Amino acid sequence: MIAVLKQGTTPAQIQHLVDWLKHMNLDVHISEGAEVTILGLIGDTSRVDMELLKSLEMVDSVKRVSEPFKQANRKFHPKETIIDVGGVRVGGGYFAMIAGPCSVESEEQIISVANAVKQSGANILRGGAFKPRTSPYAFQGMKGEGIRLLLEAKKATGMPIVTEIMNIATLDLFADVDIIQVGARNMQNFDLLKELGKTKKPILLKRGLANTIQELLMSAEYIMSEGNEQVILCERGIRTFETATRNTLDLSAVAVLHNLTHLPVVVDPSHATGVAGLVPPMACAAAASGADGIMVEVHNNPSCALCDGAQSLTPEQFDELNRKIQRIREVIA
Repeated sequence: MIAVLKQGTTPAQIQHLVDWLKHMNLDVHISEGAEVTILGLIGDTSRVDMELLKSLEMVDSVKRVSEPFKQANRKFHPKETIIDVGGVRVGGGYFAMIAGPCSVESEEQIISVANAVKQSGANILRGGAFKPRTSPYAFQGMKGEGIRLLLEAKKATGMPIVTEIMNIATLDLFADVDIIQVGARNMQNFDLLKELGKTKKPILLKRGLANTIQELLMSAEYIMSEGNEQVILCERGIRTFETATRNTLDLSAVAVLHNLTHLPVVVDPSHATGVAGLVPPMACAAAASGADGIMVEVHNNPSCALCDGAQSLTPEQFDELNRKIQRIREVIA
């Protein structure tokens, strides 16, 4: 349920109304816009007398929200959410260029790639320390040592870092990580999501391989319901019958999500296509579709990469891609 308050409502009046609603064991989310203030009521709203609430002098309108996701809902929070990641803003017109290797392999490799992508316009460094792999015999990542090397790359470049968590037991290792990524396989690991909701860190939440947009938003809701509103959604392709690409990139999800939620939406064309040659056109399409950023895998020697070399760009290819994306954003601005 949301209550739209009239212009001129004083802070004291708002607080009095919020206290009354909380007395009914409801959580209240306050969204203050330039012209109106919206109160989002979360919990068992059946106990709220809508007619009584509507009759209050300060209340302009009241309506129920039919969607099961509440805090992620644009109706609760009409303004775009802008997330600040170590000085880099994501959402609300700010575009994130997230780049780096699939896996951290060595100090020389991660710092070399980090310097290259920063010079080409990246503002957030990605790199996998823990790698969920289909085969138990594939490279599983450097784990804690990988995070240490990412932090060394952060020191060398000043870029904030994002890396994936697989198990809540390793959360202490992520204390200095700027953005914690939840991978596609963990999108509905609800215990993990709830714990991450208590961290107050930005969370990059990837859509599952076979999950709907509503299910993605409900996973975001798990994080937000624990108090962490810093969620970045990521479209990374879904599994279909098509075999020409690794997954099928659902760019319509960008527009749909922007209609439904105030949260930033980024696109990962590397995992979506699985083919380096397809990454630039899909990244450009993502920018044109209104995405708030792209997440691209870049390796200084893709043919020798320990993980996903086939979908990784070289630093030179990323540099060219960034120039194209900047031109596209100038056109659609």
